[in-house]
Amino acid sequence: MSNPLLDFSGLPRFDTIRPDHVAPAVTGLLDDGRKLIASLQALPNPTWDTFIKPLEDAGEHLDRAWGVVAHLHGVMDVPEWREAYNAMLPEVTRFYAELGQNLELFGQYRKIRDSAEFDALSPARQRIIDNAIRDFRLSGAELAEADKPRFQQIQEELSGLSAKFSENLLDSTNAHAEWIEDEAELAGIPDSARGAARAAAEREGKPGWKFSLHMPSYLPVLQYAENRALRERMYRAYATRASELGKTEWDNGPLITGILKLRAEEAHMLGYRNYAEVSLVPKMAESPEQVLGFLTDMANRAKPFAERDLAELRAFAADELAMADVQPWDVAWVSEKLKQARYSFSDEEVRQYFPEPKVLSGLFKVVESLYGVTIRADQAPVWHDDVRFFRIERDGEQVGQFYLDLFARDTKRGGAWMGEVLTRRRHAAGVQTPVAYLVCNFSGPVGGKPALFTHDEVITLFHECGHGLHHLLTRIDEPAVSGIHGVEWDAVELPSQFMENFCWEWDVLSDMTSHVDSGAALPRELYDRMIAAKNFQSGMQTVRQLEFSLFDLRLHHDFDPAGDKSVLGLIDEVRRQVAVLIPPAWHRFPHSFSHIFAGGYGAGYYSYKWAEVLSADAFAAFEEAAGKSGSVLDRTTGERFWREVLAVGGSRPALDSFKAFRGREPSADALLRHSGMEAETA
Repeated sequence: MSNPLLDFSGLPRFDTIRPDHVAPAVTGLLDDGRKLIASLQALPNPTWDTFIKPLEDAGEHLDRAWGVVAHLHGVMDVPEWREAYNAMLPEVTRFYAELGQNLELFGQYRKIRDSAEFDALSPARQRIIDNAIRDFRLSGAELAEADKPRFQQIQEELSGLSAKFSENLLDSTNAHAEWIEDEAELAGIPDSARGAARAAAEREGKPGWKFSLHMPSYLPVLQYAENRALRERMYRAYATRASELGKTEWDNGPLITGILKLRAEEAHMLGYRNYAEVSLVPKMAESPEQVLGFLTDMANRAKPFAERDLAELRAFAADELAMADVQPWDVAWVSEKLKQARYSFSDEEVRQYFPEPKVLSGLFKVVESLYGVTIRADQAPVWHDDVRFFRIERDGEQVGQFYLDLFARDTKRGGAWMGEVLTRRRHAAGVQTPVAYLVCNFSGPVGGKPALFTHDEVITLFHECGHGLHHLLTRIDEPAVSGIHGVEWDAVELPSQFMENFCWEWDVLSDMTSHVDSGAALPRELYDRMIAAKNFQSGMQTVRQLEFSLFDLRLHHDFDPAGDKSVLGLIDEVRRQVAVLIPPAWHRFPHSFSHIFAGGYGAGYYSYKWAEVLSADAFAAFEEAAGKSGSVLDRTTGERFWREVLAVGGSRPALDSFKAFRGREPSADALLRHSGMEAETA
């Protein structure tokens, strides 16, 4: 117990965990796991209690310890933690590869599946066993013994390449900075962004302003800076991160090729034509062809709207800004000018109404109103002073807890995500309640004022909270199908995208806004202009997401990484099909596409758009309820959504959960309506 990573009595001891704890703790857990497996695979008559339960108990300890290490690698990526993580990553990957290929364990699961006990098990436990048998097959358990070492080697190499991809992206992002000494060059950039840039320079003991490629610094420059040369420099630096156009040691190009070749080899070893087929086995979608058809159909519907958006942008730039040649680094700037001209407000104006304390209280009110819970501040050791901790209660009993890490740091990987600390399960002493990480990368407080969020950042926060609620509000006590576990990957985004919709509702925003200086709530007339602008350039935004999704799927479906066509050649081909904005030839988007190369979304990025259909249709039930109750914060509908979607986790197919909530199959009508693309597709 002297090693805090091995203390499973409560929450992680972030105040005492050090990098030098990693190797001894993880090595010991791996050794214990192998000894247990050796004994379990020899059981003559395995049952749930004698075989699966002890395997789950041991797996939970390893998952908890390694989960803490992986989390700290993501939010505190200093050399010591990077070294500790990378040193043990191959060992952990090897262990899970061995586990997945263990034919004796596979046989034990099949014995239980074929036994009289199976029919007496709960549906959740039956699903766990069926999922395990499926996953053993996908992990190579049925491969010839001579092939298993190579398959295991593939898993180890893939995990190493993915980790390196993420590290290269962070290092190349941190490497570039724009130092401004003449204040005249900051024209147009909001005071809040200037203040953050000034504080960044002061932290390094330098004069002037420092702008980085991290989103809270990068986006205000692209959106507001009058200095076109500055916008171009920032855009070029961002677009070429982790590529051959920068430092050789940070070039993700060879890693991409390596990842694709290994995934293709893995698929062929398992008897599939391509990695996309492997990826879709545990998902809702039935085949790559079905997904390609879905994405192509959506692109055909959206592209006319995107072309109209672009034509309006170019016409405005020429007529009002005397800009005849709109370049990619001009698009966000011109779009902001056009939005202000058309709707008479700016994102920066709206941002003043979203101070962090008010946003959090508004978010918590939505959750409390829908699900009858209470969210309270709580205490726990944390990994940074910015991090806060909360508990969720219902009827006076703890339901779950979560850490909230909102602000960007140089040692924190980009993006936003939800991570697991503990999963709900039942022990002899009672129910272990779930715990989650909610992580974002927003601008922190500046000049003694609270942090201010853009409306897009508010949407991001609600999105991650939706993932968190899926994990935290589960009522399933079996960890393998509790919360997000066991949920088909293309349905995982349903609860998160569902939550985004509340960010556009007046009865939500009116209670979660307060001007940072005056304290006044968001004016109704400004809200009305925001709603009018809600679908501003939605066509362009939609085809952009479809471009990413089609590129990802085709990369893993019909692209030969050893063939003549390059990765850049493929994305150019996809862009000719669906895009309206074509970036410069030197743009290196694939090199920073961490979702599919380092984030688990390989051949699965389409899930965002797929689940958006489900989430929009689910939210339509709350809109229907609002027609009667007057508010989308309808408790009765919220309870039903909790009961039929959030609470059941992965204990049944996601489509069954959706139909239990809506009473029918999903329909794309609500998504088209929400996106302003309904009329021309009727």
